[in-house]
Amino acid sequence: MNHHVAPSRRGFLKASVATGGGLMLNFSLAPVTGAAASTGNERSLSAFIRIATDGVVTIAAKNPEIGQGIKTALPMIIAEELDVAWKDVRVEMAALDAEKFGAQGSGGSRSIPNNWDNMRRVGAAGRQMLVSTAAKALRVPESELTTADGQVIHAASGRTLSYGALAEKAAQAAVPDLKAVSLKDPKTFKIIGTPTKDVDGPAIVSGKPLYGIDVSVPGMLHATFEKCPVFGGTVKNCNLEEVKRLPGVRHAFVVEGTMPPGAVSLTAGLAGGVAIVADTWWQAMTARRKLRVEWNVGDAATQSSQGFAAKAAAMAKQKPEVSIREDGDIAAALQGSAKVIEAAYSYPFVAHATMEPQNATSHFKNGKMEIWVPTQFGGSGRTLVSKTLGIPEKDITVHVTRSGGGFGRRASNDAMLESAWISREVNAPVKLVWSREDDMRHDCYRPGGFHNFKAGLDAQGRLIALSDHFVSYGKDGAFASMAFMGNTTYPAEFVPNLSFGTSLMPLGTPTGPLRAPGSNALAFVFQSFLDEVAHASGRDPLAFHMDLLAERRAAVLPPPAGAAGTPPTFKPERMIATLKLAAEKAGWGRTMPKNTALGIAYYFSHQGYVAHVAEVTASVNGQTLGPVKVNKVWVAADVGSHIVNPSGAENQVQGSVLDGVGQMFGQQITIAKGAVVEGNFDTFPLLRMHEAPPVEVHFLQSENNPTGLGEPALPPALPAIGNAIFAATGYRVRDVPLNKAVRGTNAV
Repeated sequence: MNHHVAPSRRGFLKASVATGGGLMLNFSLAPVTGAAASTGNERSLSAFIRIATDGVVTIAAKNPEIGQGIKTALPMIIAEELDVAWKDVRVEMAALDAEKFGAQGSGGSRSIPNNWDNMRRVGAAGRQMLVSTAAKALRVPESELTTADGQVIHAASGRTLSYGALAEKAAQAAVPDLKAVSLKDPKTFKIIGTPTKDVDGPAIVSGKPLYGIDVSVPGMLHATFEKCPVFGGTVKNCNLEEVKRLPGVRHAFVVEGTMPPGAVSLTAGLAGGVAIVADTWWQAMTARRKLRVEWNVGDAATQSSQGFAAKAAAMAKQKPEVSIREDGDIAAALQGSAKVIEAAYSYPFVAHATMEPQNATSHFKNGKMEIWVPTQFGGSGRTLVSKTLGIPEKDITVHVTRSGGGFGRRASNDAMLESAWISREVNAPVKLVWSREDDMRHDCYRPGGFHNFKAGLDAQGRLIALSDHFVSYGKDGAFASMAFMGNTTYPAEFVPNLSFGTSLMPLGTPTGPLRAPGSNALAFVFQSFLDEVAHASGRDPLAFHMDLLAERRAAVLPPPAGAAGTPPTFKPERMIATLKLAAEKAGWGRTMPKNTALGIAYYFSHQGYVAHVAEVTASVNGQTLGPVKVNKVWVAADVGSHIVNPSGAENQVQGSVLDGVGQMFGQQITIAKGAVVEGNFDTFPLLRMHEAPPVEVHFLQSENNPTGLGEPALPPALPAIGNAIFAATGYRVRDVPLNKAVRGTNAV
């Protein structure tokens, strides 16, 4: 509320209560008293809910929308408990304000599990305020009133009051204790569980501005930023004066950067480089092509993918440097096994390749910064800008736009920092947009890795021993970001004699989370090797896995020192149920045409239990794998008691599977002389529409709180396909992507 007159002391107190009161959710669920704000013909019942006199309800979506559908799902939860018709709901992106909305980030498939109960209570509190107000207006007990579709109903007298009619007085009611509000019986849900279109859908298909790349502000200049191909490199010299004379160029200057020596993180500071600011982005990019820079590249320039592979092979022959987990006596168990299986697996670095490249628009004026940015964590981005530029956080306003894909990449906020730095330097609003090559070559990559397995079977074909020497990246016993393997990595706890150990190679390239971080790599190697073990046992893979899951044979260990939080306990009975459902829907065991077979894989990731069955047609000529076609994938998932938005959930599962297919067939990042080789989609191919197999999705709802779906359906995709290839051809996929080995690609 804006006030343009000097209020009296009493008036000031009333205005303060009206502006600052309401339901300021801080996720401690502590009750907040006082009246809520009013604006125009709308009345706010809380920071999340505004009701207009015509009954239209505006609900704020608190978490960034990165394509996972949360801008639709969280308001659906509030609307359900508020008991308003979805057709009367309008959704807007909440401002970045932790005091009002609590933590506002999107990552780790945490938005639903972290907000399920809280958002229900937000809606229920609004409903209670409306009912309380109606009871006073109708002079009846609250217990005689019910609600439905934005109406408070007194059945005994036949009277009703609309939410719009009640909103003004309800906004003055005390906000109830969130812990004490009554929640609806899930059996009465009308919105939760109903397929619902994305609230941004019409704007997306009509091309209306929604994304960070669409932002335009008055007087805006356009920038591009050239960085060293080797992370951490700095400018030695460049032809700035020549560039400054090119058409449209307003500024060109060296950014020294603030990265600490030896840092390997995009959040450690500002990378050095050369900024070019022009009237248009095309002029900035055209000038950049004339830029000639000599770099100080540093020690990382000696590193390469080829060198890592050679070093990993040598390290695999030695004992692991660090023990991750030891159960039983692995040496004795392997020596006493009726059969021992050995295999080496690897996977490459992978880029995020978001469709919308990294970008941000910043305006520095009078010591304050205003930023428009597609980000997964606007709060941490604001902190990074504040720390690096020395601007107090209270003087930095961040507008979070919709993101054209996130997948973990937009957690780093490096483009946001670059844009802010350049804007302060030129003292004007600046829009920075990375080229596709920038986006590909200056990512924080899903780290590669090398696994060296041994497994022992007893005379009955049971898995009694398993060891993995994991050669990864890091130093001083600490993994590089997301290059880890935990002590609960499945099948830990289900094999009596088990040894996990690691050896680490130093890495000068940034790594970070990519959709289903950790799991997206580990599932491929472990589920593929377990399939090898199943076949070596002479048993059907499905039966082998059912037996393996049936008995927990070792203790659940606490997380290692330094681990973030306590991982959720894996419940094998939930995984068994998803395996049964996926196998049933795919017709596991049915007769297949020649060179066509089914493969199965499963994984527990980000609290979700997911099983895949893939049908693949493939051929092999000697040791060479021929064309491979994924005919179909069946998915069974258990992500709790409720699927908030079934259409969005199905979309997330299908997208995850297709991401996995893309990684399986062609995606890898190669490092040479410390720099990334691939620069665009010609060398880092995304899955094409004609290559995408149909994905049939089934949800198994269990008596558990709902969890997220942005990530858990990706990990089983690669091993399910690889296992099907083996069943069809006898060719075992131990290294991805398949374009290293296959003559054709999917759907060829």
